[in-house]
Amino acid sequence: MYRILVVDDEPMIRMGLTKLITQADPSVILTETAGNGIEALEAIQQARPDFIFTDIRMPKMDGLELSRQLHEHYGDITVVVVSGYGDFEYAQKCMSYGVKEYLLKPVTKSVVHHAISKLMTERKALLEKQRGYFPLSKLEAWLEQLELAVWHLQMNEIQVRLQEIEEYCQERELESIQLQDLLGELYAKLIKQLNSRDIYTFERMAGFLKAESGNPGNMFQAFRQAVEQTVQQIRAKRKGNAKEPVEEAKAYIERNLSKDLSLDEVSDMLGLNPSYFSQLFKQLTDETFVHYRIKKRMEMAKKLLAIPHYKITDISFEVGYADHPHFTKTFKKFTGYTPSEYRELLGIE
Repeated sequence: MYRILVVDDEPMIRMGLTKLITQADPSVILTETAGNGIEALEAIQQARPDFIFTDIRMPKMDGLELSRQLHEHYGDITVVVVSGYGDFEYAQKCMSYGVKEYLLKPVTKSVVHHAISKLMTERKALLEKQRGYFPLSKLEAWLEQLELAVWHLQMNEIQVRLQEIEEYCQERELESIQLQDLLGELYAKLIKQLNSRDIYTFERMAGFLKAESGNPGNMFQAFRQAVEQTVQQIRAKRKGNAKEPVEEAKAYIERNLSKDLSLDEVSDMLGLNPSYFSQLFKQLTDETFVHYRIKKRMEMAKKLLAIPHYKITDISFEVGYADHPHFTKTFKKFTGYTPSEYRELLGIE
């Protein structure tokens, strides 16, 4: 089955193009639609298409920007531009973003069917070539998306990612031993990534796939159950305690003292409303987000200043201050001493 997303801001054109595409081979083609580039990217998050047919001129996000973002983030999706603008400059720009075909409106049934046939032939040849091959970048992308969904207990997102993993592996017809190794590695990295947050400790289930060796369906089911068990562990560890997001925020701040983190950035990472997160942080720590970040930076600065061979200017950058005078002023306000004076107290010249 081939998923095809049709993107055009004109409803009648969308409907007509969708009909022409489906007629090419209704038994293997499933079509969906979007009214602009933003809607298209949202649709991709829900169900990843194989091919995208997009117009150029659209509101909110046009076809050129959509093609650029697809080329950058979804390189495995084949893009076809369908536009009424026969300008060579448009076509050239599209091709630089990896667009495979540029069809001029009004398109005919024969042109669309020829394009679909060509795309499906190329995709089949690619899958044959890639059978048994698995790109590391794909594994890393899944890990990042799945770990975030699990940590934030986003059950719908978890199911979408698990389904995407299963469908991708099935397309490439991985051998049982390859599938076992892949799912085992993904699960192990998931647990490692969760443990790296330094909030809770998670134990990995050992040998959970070996019992299902030789049966891909059972292996996927065992993998799903392992992920769901991890979700249940998180629920149990949190026990509804509102303090958890703040503990995660504090750990995140301490891991990124050299970065100029904003409250909005950290609250977005936690999936919380910035205003609510600000109030929650103050309520549970008795200090503001900004004051806590400065305090941790100054505590780190004091530790680094105790190391003689570290230059004060380098320490300033290390704790997130590109402006050295600002660092000196902040440090003195926090400790009562300038960095140089503090070193003198420690007996460091």
